[in-house]
Amino acid sequence: MASGDVISFGPYRLIPAQRLLLRGEEAVDVGSRALDILIALAEATGEVVGQRQLMARAWPNVVVGEGSLRVTIAELRKVLGDGQSGGRYIANVTGRGYCFVASVDRAATQPPMSLLPPSEPPLVPKHKLPARLARMIGRHDAVEALSTLLTSRRFVSVVGPGGMGKTTVAISIAHALLDEFDNAVYFVDLGAVTDANLVSCAVAAVLGVFVQAQDPLPGLLAFLAGRRLLLVLDNCEHVIDTAASLTERLYNDAPEVYILTTSREALRAEGEHVHLLTPLNYPTVREDLTAAEVMATPAVQLLMERAFASGYTVPLTDADAPTVAAICSRLDGIALAIELAGSRVGTYGLQGTADLLSNRFKLLWQGRRSAPPRQKTLAAMLDWSFNLLSDRDRRVLSRLSAFVGVFTLEAAQAVAADDQTDAIEVAEAISSLIDKSLVWVAPIGGIAHHRLLDSTLAFAAEKLAQTDEANAVARQHALYYANRLSNSAGKGVAITIEDVAFAGPYLGNIRAALEWSFSAAGEAAIGVQLAAGAAPLFFDLALFSECVRCCEQGLAALPEIDEGSAIHLTLQAFLPASAMFTRGNSDEVRRAIEDALSLAEARGDHVYQIHLLVGMGIFLTRVGDFQGALRVAQRSMTVAEATGSPGVIATAESVLGVAYHLVGDQMGARRHCERGLTKADAAGAAQVAFFGYDHEIRALIALARCYWLIGLPDRAAETATRVTDLATKRDHPVNLCMTLIFTATVFLWRGDLDEAEQLVRRLLDHAARHSLGPYHTLGMALSGELAIARGNTAEGVALLRRSLGVLQAQNHHTLTPALHIALAEGLMKAGEVEEAAAVVDAGLVLSEAFGETLNVPDLLRVRAEIWLQTTPVDLAAAERAFQLSLRQAKEQSALSLELRSAMSLARQWSCRGKSADAADLLEGVYRQFAEGYQTKDLKLAGQLLADLRR
Repeated sequence: MASGDVISFGPYRLIPAQRLLLRGEEAVDVGSRALDILIALAEATGEVVGQRQLMARAWPNVVVGEGSLRVTIAELRKVLGDGQSGGRYIANVTGRGYCFVASVDRAATQPPMSLLPPSEPPLVPKHKLPARLARMIGRHDAVEALSTLLTSRRFVSVVGPGGMGKTTVAISIAHALLDEFDNAVYFVDLGAVTDANLVSCAVAAVLGVFVQAQDPLPGLLAFLAGRRLLLVLDNCEHVIDTAASLTERLYNDAPEVYILTTSREALRAEGEHVHLLTPLNYPTVREDLTAAEVMATPAVQLLMERAFASGYTVPLTDADAPTVAAICSRLDGIALAIELAGSRVGTYGLQGTADLLSNRFKLLWQGRRSAPPRQKTLAAMLDWSFNLLSDRDRRVLSRLSAFVGVFTLEAAQAVAADDQTDAIEVAEAISSLIDKSLVWVAPIGGIAHHRLLDSTLAFAAEKLAQTDEANAVARQHALYYANRLSNSAGKGVAITIEDVAFAGPYLGNIRAALEWSFSAAGEAAIGVQLAAGAAPLFFDLALFSECVRCCEQGLAALPEIDEGSAIHLTLQAFLPASAMFTRGNSDEVRRAIEDALSLAEARGDHVYQIHLLVGMGIFLTRVGDFQGALRVAQRSMTVAEATGSPGVIATAESVLGVAYHLVGDQMGARRHCERGLTKADAAGAAQVAFFGYDHEIRALIALARCYWLIGLPDRAAETATRVTDLATKRDHPVNLCMTLIFTATVFLWRGDLDEAEQLVRRLLDHAARHSLGPYHTLGMALSGELAIARGNTAEGVALLRRSLGVLQAQNHHTLTPALHIALAEGLMKAGEVEEAAAVVDAGLVLSEAFGETLNVPDLLRVRAEIWLQTTPVDLAAAERAFQLSLRQAKEQSALSLELRSAMSLARQWSCRGKSADAADLLEGVYRQFAEGYQTKDLKLAGQLLADLRR
């Protein structure tokens, strides 16, 4: 057969001369050795090709075993779909070799469609990894080898100069290993991270990990513990020390995490296996080269692919072969340089491109003899390409280096336009730069975005630094994002999904703009405006540490003229909102809320007043001041009504209902929570997430607990399940943890221990994953309560003791009185009566100090039980405590607590011969229930009542 023939079989076309396999018009990704074997078999269709002959073809000058051949044949069959849908291509002839058995047609070679300009964009990938190239050239063997190395060694760095194709290889490896890691493959572009301190935050954001600590690494490691996944860190060179430290910790402390990095230099971290990505193979220049010979090398394949894409339509001939070999040789096989040269072929032709390259390359080589090799090649190529541009395009490309990551045409026009180059000319220049592969298009959300490759970005930044306009360009960049974010600052707490969607892709630019603005060369006034716009977005994206920092920087630089302004209020309000998550329940946070509230009141800003009053209420609840929280909730209701906003009023109703629940007014809690939910539904207005909390979820949690307390245990379970499902769907770390904690208490009250245990397990896992320390401690405390309920008293008591100590140190008292009840009951079961009495007494003191009565009936009931176990028994004290417990429960409308106290007192009266009185007491409470007769307390009450009536 002729070397230029096309062999067609089934849905495939094989072009041996171009080492290309097509299915339809799309190139098939097949390894080079598998392709060698396919060509050998297809060229001898119907004939048996011996094993040794095939091994010599695929592994020339290398000794391999028959096992390697069998593995490669199996890979080839898988790629072809051999045996599927009736198609059969390769047959094994036992003892002899293999035979290509498909029916084939042969025809002369036509230029493959994959090398012509695409007629339509590629399909959007179904996964979240960056899309891999439709046709990767010359890197299949590297991808296969590195995939194997990575799965066996866990930590691999792909190292090489800029433009060599490291990112392309990393993305291809990530796609190749999706099945191996069950789709748990995560790609982190560190090129958008300007501050090395934010590397861990960037990784956490991609993983979806909620981190609130100043140092997110412990939380990240906790999340990764026991998880098998592949983490790809791209562009590590500018944050190399931090990246090295992070990867070393991951390698040592997260043994199921596999790490793939790309960098211009090795990280030099423990466990790292370095792979130097070498240049693409290119042919040795000879006058007698043929088109088929040069097209067998990946460098020429890439050059011609880009040439066809640039509009070059002339088929490659034998006469052109030495020219294209010379171009690739001059460019040292560097992928980016070859792409840039290929993009010029449509304009200058092959020989014209070679002439330009030769002249420019020669001059630059002579001028850079002292430079490292990678600078002699890639930098020379970029400089050559840069100098081919018009003055306008050079000017625009240099100015685009101000951007970090992606940018829109609007942003580019704002930054790059000036008196010399207007906005229309900037758009034309970008279009020209796209054609020359110096600017790349990256569609996001249906909008065309642009970015510079990292090597081009570094080169353009160097060119910009050589001018006197670098600082002016940085100023324009910062000013654009400050103006763009001013809409967010003006909206205050009412950030929309659209605002967050805008900010997401541009976080790198926002961070860079903030960094410049607050630097010695920057303008603090722009930084203040930027900070006020960025703070609500950072907060909504749960980037609390960054929110704190930008608020503090903005407030420190706030001009005197802006004191008391809307910008001042935004910065002052979001500082404590984010600091509560990073610095805990400190006096510093409380003072910051008070300062912001005073400013909001002075400005007459009702929405910010409610935001801050809600925040103060949450703070007071966390530290145990429930009466104080009720007072600020009542203030927020008054302010909300002044706004006239249905969503704000509904939120304030919910907040007030939660406050009533915590102080022990269950009817008030039910009334306001139900009213808040109803008003929001009726108005079709979502409740506002003041201070980062979902107040619809908080209201439903309070209602679930309230329903159990007032004697509706079945409705309580239904509501608890509903809110758990809602919080799971919304998947906000803080709100989900809060839901799991309080719904678990509902099922503990009902005696549904299996359901409670499931919720507590979820809580512990979720809190650990997101470094929510107080919530994890509460989960341990609830585990202790569960252990006691299941009869593991010693274990439960130990967990509760330890957890209460930690919560005390953290100044977190939301459930402290209730946990005192659980610990005291456990101590009584363990026979530690004196300590149980001390614990209950401490709980009563705390309840009085906190201004809460919710837990007082149960505390008094347990105190009475303890008096009955003391020596001597104090019947009078126990009777008084039982009676007071009953009155307190009745005052709260807490029918379920009243039932518990009635059962305890009825047992005591029965022992004293007052069974009739005991039965009357218990029946009077029991008959008030209309549901929940299968719950633990009601079953016990029913049995006790029957015993008393005998």
